[in-house]
Amino acid sequence: MSAASTGLRARIRYWRLTFRHWRWGRPFWAGLLTLLGGVPIAYFPYANLTLGQLTVRIATTAGTASLIIGVLLVVLGLTMWYQQAVKIFAGVAAIMLALVSLVVSNFGGFLIGFLLALFGGAMGISWAPGTPATDEPGEKAELPDGAPQGGDDDAEPEQSAPTVPAPAGPADPFGPPEPVLAGARPDEENTEENGRHRAG
Repeated sequence: MSAASTGLRARIRYWRLTFRHWRWGRPFWAGLLTLLGGVPIAYFPYANLTLGQLTVRIATTAGTASLIIGVLLVVLGLTMWYQQAVKIFAGVAAIMLALVSLVVSNFGGFLIGFLLALFGGAMGISWAPGTPATDEPGEKAELPDGAPQGGDDDAEPEQSAPTVPAPAGPADPFGPPEPVLAGARPDEENTEENGRHRAG
């Protein structure tokens, strides 16, 4: 692999990561849909449809109003990208202009521009910046299989079976364990031959 292709790949990767970082910090899809919604609203009143030798003009008497609505939607889409502080105003204005375009501009650019601007404005209103996840030291470690390990305060501790301490004595470590009497402390129990015990 040549050095030129490696450098080109690194530049493309850098541009892609830069664009991704820029896109995550703003309502990108809301602005894009609003911007695209303005294009058919402004275009269709001035378009000529040619079918063979027949030319059909879709222009209406409200062509100027359609052009203004389309340009305003494009401006509102760019505003959502570069001025996030007024995203709610831009979203409400985009929805209002989309509704007006139903009456003024060929049913909102044959419903294409209307739907794009409507969804773009709604997404612009509802968008909120995300908070980056902070990794505290020693909180959660990932195992190779993806399961978290350690530091989870919300997880319930594993319940282990209660253990009863065996009496200390010179017992054979490989032999059967000695029976443990319950109900009293070991120093208060006296075992008789018939199996009963008496608290002293």
